Amino acid sequence: MAGLLGGAFAASGETVLLDLAPRLVSPWPRWAAPAGGLAALPPDRPASRMQVRAAAAAAAASGPHPWQVMTDHLPWHSAPLPLPEAPEAWHQLAAVGGWQAVIADTAHAFTQDVMFSRHSGSAGLSARWCSLPCAVPVLCAAATGDGMAALQTAVMAAEADGLPLTRVVVALAATGEGRLPAPVKAGATMLQPKVASIVHVPHDERIRSHGLRDLTRLKTRTLAAGRQLAEAVLSSAHASWGETLPPAAVPAVYTEGTTHRGLAEVADHAR
Repeated sequence: MAGLLGGAFAASGETVLLDLAPRLVSPWPRWAAPAGGLAALPPDRPASRMQVRAAAAAAAASGPHPWQVMTDHLPWHSAPLPLPEAPEAWHQLAAVGGWQAVIADTAHAFTQDVMFSRHSGSAGLSARWCSLPCAVPVLCAAATGDGMAALQTAVMAAEADGLPLTRVVVALAATGEGRLPAPVKAGATMLQPKVASIVHVPHDERIRSHGLRDLTRLKTRTLAAGRQLAEAVLSSAHASWGETLPPAAVPAVYTEGTTHRGLAEVADHAR
């Protein structure tokens, strides 16, 4: 879903996808052109916009509207790259890069995080992502009976923890051709009043076999679902913050010789 959103948003403005998954389980290093990646950014000193943009890779074969991916391009046998968990640190990175649309492909277990936050009394990662300026959560689930059950649990947990459900967009991904199972239809009908929008994404065997190495080879209806998903996200943002969205954050100007926190330090400070 993150890739479909990236391709759709790129038609309207400069777009980047932030890959938060550990390198060895993330497909994004394979789906993006070689680049310096996250390892090229200094963790202990500020980076310029030029450095941040240069570290981002071009999404492989992304079609007529190119977009970028910020991921870990180190070889598999390299030591794990320590990355901050704090959403605020990633928000700062995106602000330095100056993109118009930012998609964070998060890797934490949403429902587990929300329930841990609820019972521990601490602010979870999910709540902190939702609190960022103009942030629209997108929950993805398989369009199966089990997928819908997991989604319903996630929505109940989010509702209990006071997360902004009316801002949430749900993406239901079909796992095969044919009609949606009855439990999926019924579950979507019950969830519709609680969330901003529910978008059905059709099955596309190209994604199952080749991933998102080439968006131009996907089915027309798959790309249309991506555009519908992007429109739902933008509509949710407009409903919360107005038709004219507020200006993006602008990091403080850095000049040589001044003191400035780096990405890792901001993450520690945010915790």
